Amino acid sequence: MRYFLSVAYQGTHYAGFQIQDGQETIQSQLTKALEILFRESFTLTGSSRTDAGVHAEQNYFHFDTAVELKSGHRYNLNAILPSDIAVTGIYGVSETAHCRFDATERVYKYLIYKQKNPFLTDKGWLYPYPLNLDILQRLSVVLRDYEDFSSFSKRNTQVFTYNCAIGSAYWQEREKEELEFHIRSNRFLRGMIRGIVGTMLRIARTAQTLEEAELMFRGVIEAKDCAKADFTTPARGLYLMEVNYPEGLLKEVD
Repeated sequence: MRYFLSVAYQGTHYAGFQIQDGQETIQSQLTKALEILFRESFTLTGSSRTDAGVHAEQNYFHFDTAVELKSGHRYNLNAILPSDIAVTGIYGVSETAHCRFDATERVYKYLIYKQKNPFLTDKGWLYPYPLNLDILQRLSVVLRDYEDFSSFSKRNTQVFTYNCAIGSAYWQEREKEELEFHIRSNRFLRGMIRGIVGTMLRIARTAQTLEEAELMFRGVIEAKDCAKADFTTPARGLYLMEVNYPEGLLKEVD
């Protein structure tokens, strides 16, 4: 049978999502936990790769096994896993279901905070500079006018297309001097969200008017050149919030 596992994790202490030789990753920890519990080998396929230091409230793996998984195995796996990784659901799926290719939408947020906060050191980006929120919101709207985001893709990325269908993008003020950027799309390019956030923040600090900011941002996008974007945004403020699938694909095990 094929199963999906939904997982949540704090990525601070891991070298990313996908398994890497000699490195602790989310995938290596999940594989190890499954093999300890069931005493057989497992090959996991991931839904959405996240970089080192990036967090997730929801991400997925799928795998095939002859073992019949039950809801109680979620507790067993969490007892084995380190405290910063949790299995949040186990789902039976069809043998052709694929956690990466069947995903219809992914949702991310990026967290910045304006005042030093020791509880957010590894969970957001301390950004104590004045920002024009009206400019940030205008730039979020501008994103919806485009499909080609070559400028926000890091170099040496092997993809067939740089097109992404952004469903929504907006900034939201939170309590305690916090600010979040939310974005959803059918797919994202390598480094795309950090490039968008870094470029928006740079423009929001330098542009004098909404019109000037919009022209600057459109210029970056239309250049289709990643050298025009700002990728200095650290990974620790980025969260994968949701991976969505067609209705009926996931059925939680009993």
